[in-house]
Amino acid sequence: MRRAGGPTGLRLEVFQHLFASVAEEMGAALMRSAFSANVKERRDFSCAIFDGHGRMIGQAAHLPIHLGSTPLSVAAAIEYTAMGPGDAVLLNDPFAGGTHLPDLTLVSPVFLPGRSRPDFFCANRAHHADVGGAWPGSMAPTHDVHGEGIRIPPVHFIRAGEVVPEILALLLANMRVPVERHGDLMAQWSANRLGAQRLCRMAADHGRRQILEHAEGLMAWTEALVRTLLKSLPRGVFKGETHLDEDLDGGAGGCIRVRCKMHKSTLICDFTATDDSSASHLNTVRAVTISAVMYVLRLLLPPGTPVNGGIMGPIEVRTRPGSLVDAAYPTAVAAGNVESSQRIVDVLLDAFAEALPGRIPAASAGTMSNVTIGGVRADGRPFAHYETIAGGAGGGPAGHGAHGIQTHMTNTRNTPIEALELDTPIRVTRLGIRRASGGRGRFRGGDGVVKQFKILAPAHVSWVAERQAEGPPGRDGGGPGKPGSARTKALAARSCRLQGKATLGLQKGTMIEIRTPGGGGSGFPLSAQGAG
Repeated sequence: MRRAGGPTGLRLEVFQHLFASVAEEMGAALMRSAFSANVKERRDFSCAIFDGHGRMIGQAAHLPIHLGSTPLSVAAAIEYTAMGPGDAVLLNDPFAGGTHLPDLTLVSPVFLPGRSRPDFFCANRAHHADVGGAWPGSMAPTHDVHGEGIRIPPVHFIRAGEVVPEILALLLANMRVPVERHGDLMAQWSANRLGAQRLCRMAADHGRRQILEHAEGLMAWTEALVRTLLKSLPRGVFKGETHLDEDLDGGAGGCIRVRCKMHKSTLICDFTATDDSSASHLNTVRAVTISAVMYVLRLLLPPGTPVNGGIMGPIEVRTRPGSLVDAAYPTAVAAGNVESSQRIVDVLLDAFAEALPGRIPAASAGTMSNVTIGGVRADGRPFAHYETIAGGAGGGPAGHGAHGIQTHMTNTRNTPIEALELDTPIRVTRLGIRRASGGRGRFRGGDGVVKQFKILAPAHVSWVAERQAEGPPGRDGGGPGKPGSARTKALAARSCRLQGKATLGLQKGTMIEIRTPGGGGSGFPLSAQGAG
C-alpha cells in the first residue's frame, strides 16, 4: 500500500506498527495483571492510543465493539474533566461517552517532556463481571439503566499518580465482588501507565514532531483508502433491516433499518427509520451504532489498512434520538451493546450485499449468547461470572463458515474450564460443537456450540441472546443456521426452556444447557444446482 503526500513508504508503515505495538503491550499488561477470569482468561478488554485531539491513531487487535466506540469515551473525558500529568479518568455512563455499564473505560493523558498539554491519550476498556444493579453480573433484563448497575460519569480515578480513595470506596461499595473489581481496575491503570512510558520512549527515539507527523499521515492514508473504497460502490440506495427477538416482556423486540447511499464523496448510513426504543435492555447508544459501522467498513477495506480515526472521515451516521440505535436516558442498554450491535452489523452487511453482490457472506450467529451467574458460596464469599459463548460463522465467498467462533463485534476467548471451576462454584459438564447446526449451501455455515453448566451453590442466572426464534439467514440461496436455545433442569424436575432474555434464581445442583446458533449457508447446495 502506498499513499500520495506526507510521510510515505516503509517509514509510515513502521509507525503504523509502532503505534499498534504500544496498544498490544498495554493489553498484555492488562491481561497479566487482572484478577477476574473475564479479563485475564476471556480477554474481554481493548486498548488504543489517541492523539492530543482525541483521535484514535492506533489500536490492538482486540474487540471491535470496544474499539469503535472508545473514541467517544475519550472525547467525553476531555470535555468533562481537566487532566494533568499522572491523572486517569474513569467512566461507563452510556449517556456520557460509555456503552453499557459493565464496560469501564480508563483514559490517561500523556504529557511528553516539557509539554503543558497532552500530546496523546492512552485508553483501555474492560468488561467487569459485576458493577452492581438489580442482579449479579449487571446484564439481566431490566426496564431502565438504574437497574443495570452503577453509572459513572467521567471522574478522576487517579490524580497525580495516586488513586482517589473516595472514588474507589464509592465504586467498590456498589459492586458485588469488590476484591476482583479492585484488582481489575488496578490492572487497567497499569496498562495505561505502560502505554504512556512507551509513547514517551518513542518520542525520545524519533522526536515529538516525527511521531505526531506520522500519526497524521496514518490517518490521512486510511481516509484515502476509505475514499477509494467508496468510489467503487455503485450509486443508489441500499437497504437492510432486521427484526429483533422478543423483549423482556414477551413483546416484539423492534426493527433496525438502514439506508446506505453516497452523497457527493460521503457515505451516509441512515438509521432514522429504526423503531423506537424497546421496553427492555436491547437499546444501543449512538456510540455502539457508530462502532458497528466502523467495523463493517473495516471488513471491506484492503488487508493491512491502518485502523484509526481516518476510517470515519468520509462517513456520516444518521440516527434518531430515542430509537433502538440511539438510546436516550433512562432506557436500559446492557443488551444493546452485546446483542443489538450484532444485528446492526447484519443489516449493514445486507445493505452492502446489494451494492457488492458476491462479496458478502451469510449471517453469522448474530448473538454473543451472554450468560451471567452470581451468588454466594457456602463460606459466605460472593461470586459473579460472565461469559459469551461462541457460535457459527456464516459461509461466504471465502469458503465454509468456521465452527464455534466469536464473530463480528466480539473477539473474546472461551473461559478455560479449569479457570472457571477454580474461581466459582460452577462445573462444566459438557462443551463441544453443535453438529449440523450451520446452514446448508455451497459454502456451509459454521456450527454453533453446546455448553452445559452445573451450579454448585444457589445462584441468580441471567441469559441474554438473540437468534432464538429464527436462525441466522443464508445468502444467495443458502439455508439458515439453526436458532439458539437455553434450558435449565433442577434436581428431579423437568427441563425448562428459557426465553432469550431471562433472569431467574436457581437452586444448588441445577443444570444449564446452552446451544448457540449456527451460521447461515451461502449459495445453493451443489446437489440443488445439479437438480436444476
